[in-house]
Formats: sequence, structure tokens, C-alpha cells
Amino acid sequence: MTAAAAVTGLGVIAPNGEGTEAYWKSTLAGVSGIGELTRFDSADYPAKLAGEVRFDAAAHLSSRLIPQTDHMTRLSLAAADWALADAGIAPSELPDFSTGVITAATAGGFEFGQRELENLWSKGPKYVSAYQSYAWFYAVNTGQISIQHGMRGPSGVVVSDQAGGLDALAQSRRQIRKGTRLIISGGVDGSLCPWGWVAQMAGDRMSTSRDPEDAYLPFDARAAGHVPGEGGALLVLEDAESARRRGAQVYGEIAGYGATMDPRPGSGREPGLRRALAVALEDAGITPAEVDVVFADAAAVPELDRIEADALSALFGAGGVAVTAPKTMTGRLAAGAAPLDVAAALLSIRDGVIPPTVNVSRADRYDLDLVTEARRTPVRTAVVLARGHGGFNSAVVVRGEAK
Repeated sequence: MTAAAAVTGLGVIAPNGEGTEAYWKSTLAGVSGIGELTRFDSADYPAKLAGEVRFDAAAHLSSRLIPQTDHMTRLSLAAADWALADAGIAPSELPDFSTGVITAATAGGFEFGQRELENLWSKGPKYVSAYQSYAWFYAVNTGQISIQHGMRGPSGVVVSDQAGGLDALAQSRRQIRKGTRLIISGGVDGSLCPWGWVAQMAGDRMSTSRDPEDAYLPFDARAAGHVPGEGGALLVLEDAESARRRGAQVYGEIAGYGATMDPRPGSGREPGLRRALAVALEDAGITPAEVDVVFADAAAVPELDRIEADALSALFGAGGVAVTAPKTMTGRLAAGAAPLDVAAALLSIRDGVIPPTVNVSRADRYDLDLVTEARRTPVRTAVVLARGHGGFNSAVVVRGEAK
């Protein structure tokens, strides 16, 4: 029998809430964390809004770690601590090599790289270049979590942009099935620094609206790009039987996964999102009728919104499933966005409520049952979708624990 990957701990750090319950309370109330960018002077940039995490590292991390780490690593360390505390387990007390860390990242290295560029400019070429820094930042980030908690088993970092958080969870499930006892997985990401900001602007998908309530409107007729943000979620995945034996709380399980690549532009072939979703449902052994809610990728780019809406209609029928995008309250968090949606999906299952998509009011042309106010309803099974630059498509099915 294949081992199930149960989620027993959540560590959330988001622009609208630090800590799982703070995030969830804000999200259900429709409280946004998007506002004027303060991390650096944005006067000369066309995009000026972001979802910032104003994190007091000194209140959560040891004074030894703070000077050795950057902002994004500090967020990751805090989220990992919270997830393990929520799971009620200390990896250092488990057998050696039975625990690991598999996360995703895309943009967090920009801040680290910019700092190294500044060193290079001010102190000369004996300092590592920013390009080298960016390449190994991800391993450093994951390694900090591993070192902090004595986790010496399977570890790694997935880099597939917005889809990476789901791909990391899938890789963690594979390791659980191979016999690993526990893995911290997910992603905490973001690049709210000048270098990262320019890099994101180059993708031509960022909103330039000055109004936080009018800036990020997926599936809306007024959609004109997304608002970047930072943060995400780290999850504790365990072998389900081991979790039950120790009496752990179980939020649910990673029940299905599918990933595809889009065909090359101009090929005339169908985009890959629908197939990724279909593969995930098949992997979970369920039909579309069994899905209670879809957490959308929600690009807020009309062409991409249409592709996602068409994929959902093809499998569920027009308006055939509840769809939500709580990331309208946080911005798109690069590789941290999808793990945050997975955490929200598991909390929806726990509490019987679907969080809202805020500010969107003109979505009729997409034929979606878009949830724009918190909706009380039993939730047993949820799907999370994510897409990344370069054609990545991923889908994960999360399901509540069998009673």
C-alpha cells in the first residue's frame, strides 16, 4: 500500500497576517495586505504597490541568526519554526536521516544578490558576484532550515516560478512514499528590492495602478496585471500512519498532483493547464464532481485568465465548481503563492468555509462561480492551481482526513 502524505503542521507568513490563524482571520474578513511599497524608494518605477511582510525578526529569531541571514531567509526560518510547533514534533528527536527539507524559490535570491552586488561595487572583485549568489541562495535558504532543526534526510529546492511550490510538495510526497518520515515543504519567496523589482517588471505582467483596491483583479474585465508580494507557507508533511500513531492533528493529505508544460508559442496546440488539472484528479482517484473548490492561479492578465477559465469550464462545466483567489489580498508571492493557497485550502476543509476573492466585481464573462465573499459550505476536497513563466503548469489535490 502506498504511504499517504499527511499535512500535520502549517507555518504561514503573509502580507495580511503573520502566523496561520492571523492570516486566516484576515483572509476570511477580506483584509488585504497590499499597499504602497516601502522597502525602497519606488518614485522612479511605474509599479508602486506590493504585498509586504513587515516582520520583526528580533521577536522570532535568535540574535545570532539575524546578521547571518537576509529578509527572505528570516521569513522562511520563522515559518518553519511555526509549522513544526503546530505539528507538535521536533525533528531532532526522530531517527537520523528520517527528516528533510524540500522547498521552492524563484525570486528571493534577488535581495541576496543585490546585497552581494553592492559588496562587489564597494569592496572589489574579491567578493562573490551577484550572479553566483543568486544561483546558490536557494540551497542556503533550505540549508538554514535543515541545520536549525537537524534535518539531514532528503532535501532540495525546486525552481519553476509560481508552480514551484506545488512541485516541491509533490516531490516531498514522493519521498514520503519512499519511506522518509517527515519533510518540511512549500515555499516562502519574494523580491521586493530594486533589482528584483526591475526583473519582475520585465515580464510585463505587473499592475501599475496606484489604488490597492483596483490593482489586482483576476477574472475581472478591468484586469491589468498582478501585484507582487512576499511570504508564503511551509507545511509539515508526514507519513500518515506515523502521524496517526503519535496522535498528531491531520489537516488533510496531498492526494493528487499533475504537471505539464505549455507548447511553444504559435504551435496552435492547447495550453497545458487543463491537462495538469486532469492528471491531478486522476492521480487522486476522483472525478470533477467530487471537487468542492478550486484555488485559482489568478494571473490577472486577460489572455491567461481566459486560458484558466476555459480549463476549468472544460472539466467542471461553466460555473460548475466554486473558484477563489485569496491571493488578491496578498499579491502573487512567486513560489510562495501556491503553498499559501494549499494552507488556505486545508483551513477551508477544517472550518467549512471558502475564503473570498476581494475587489473583483466584473467577472461574468468568464462563466465562473467566483467566490467574492466568504462562503460557509462543507469542503472535503480542494484543488490548487499554479502557473509559472516559461510554461509551467501544476495542480495539487488536497483532501480532508478520512473519518
